[in-house]
Amino acid sequence: MAKYLEKKQWMIVLTIGLGTMLNPLNSSMISVALTRLQNEYGLSFADVSWLISVFYLASAAGQPVMGKLSDMFGAKKLFLTGMVLVSAACLLAPFSPNFLFLLGCRALQAIGSSTLFPSGMSMVRSIITKNQAKALAVLSVFASTSAAFGPSVGGFLIAAWDWQAIFLVNLPFIMAGFVLAIFILPETERGTFDIRRIDFKGIVLFIISIAAIILFLLSLDENIRWWALFLFLGAGSLFYMQEKGHDEPFIDIKSLKKNRYVTAVYLQFMSINTVYYCYFFGFPTFLQQVRGYSEEHTGLIMLALAGFGVLVSPIAGGLINRHGSKLPMLIGAALLLIGTGLLLTYKETSPLLWLLVIMAVLGMSNGFNNISSQTALYEHVNPEDTGTASGLFQTSRYLGSILSGSLLGLTFNRHLDQSHLHMVAIICFVFCLLIVAMAWKLPGQLQLKRRKKV
Repeated sequence: MAKYLEKKQWMIVLTIGLGTMLNPLNSSMISVALTRLQNEYGLSFADVSWLISVFYLASAAGQPVMGKLSDMFGAKKLFLTGMVLVSAACLLAPFSPNFLFLLGCRALQAIGSSTLFPSGMSMVRSIITKNQAKALAVLSVFASTSAAFGPSVGGFLIAAWDWQAIFLVNLPFIMAGFVLAIFILPETERGTFDIRRIDFKGIVLFIISIAAIILFLLSLDENIRWWALFLFLGAGSLFYMQEKGHDEPFIDIKSLKKNRYVTAVYLQFMSINTVYYCYFFGFPTFLQQVRGYSEEHTGLIMLALAGFGVLVSPIAGGLINRHGSKLPMLIGAALLLIGTGLLLTYKETSPLLWLLVIMAVLGMSNGFNNISSQTALYEHVNPEDTGTASGLFQTSRYLGSILSGSLLGLTFNRHLDQSHLHMVAIICFVFCLLIVAMAWKLPGQLQLKRRKKV
């Protein structure tokens, strides 16, 4: 009986994993499709970059809401609902009559897949009491692997068929996950329905302010939209006041002000993702539009960036166990700085091997940065605040990704060549200097021990 229960627990993990992998997979597969979609709809790169921004913006707004709805209506029901939403988006997207409709499908895809993570985590915490850490680690592998190899998968799919394939490929996973969820996932308890728990005003103001700053940034190379800057400042101010006065705010401003180390981790992680996703989304476009590689070959080349991040993660974990988060965080920040500096040496006559070396260094930085940033966060928050802190950590990732899309839209918009890639690298180099400085200022293991004793 014990073996059966243990086997069933891992079936639960597999079922949840099939759902939670959809958000990172779809956030990364699009990178190889941007050039094809730009040509399909006759767009500038600034326009097509909204496919990046709208996905992360919808994810940032949707995930905390869905987490609370999961508590109110039951995690299993929300998990199944999320599967239905993602499948609807993936079925409709290939038949998009225009770009605006495709953007709507991307937003729906993000909201649906964002439902799966909080409801899935809720079920793991409540159902799997034995080997829970292993279960969470397996789910982390589902998410990180699908994100890392998304460009490679997308490249092969587009080469074999067309951009529509990156949406339709989700359907077998959704069908398998949905059927398993019906029969494998147990019914979960429903909480008390209280719509006041959801900070709708804060979420709307957050979306308006982020959309406004994206519009402003994308207009800097032509007719500057000053109204968008004023809208950002106005909506941002109202958002700040709303969050200070709400019992369950979308972003807990009071907690951020109280714990400066946690705030520093969020800012650093947002900066790290700004730099990393500039490369993650920028390299495929550069390889296709400037170097003339096919989607299939681009996907293979991107393995250097993704694969090395996965390979060094266990090394980073071992360093964290022995020395705490600061040393691997400094290593990750230094590798990001070095990789960005090396990118400035990449010229039109440089061989592909040199670009692969640069991408490998940048990939290794991501392997160190992800795990060390998350560990640093948990070193500075109380155990009872872990859930809220994790949500804000994801939000900082989304904000960095959104900012990267805007920077690429600004620099790659009119014409793309070697000098524009270097322009991105110069901007990222400034961010890297700030990342190294912030990593250096965070307390080390000895300082943390002294603080805990006090």
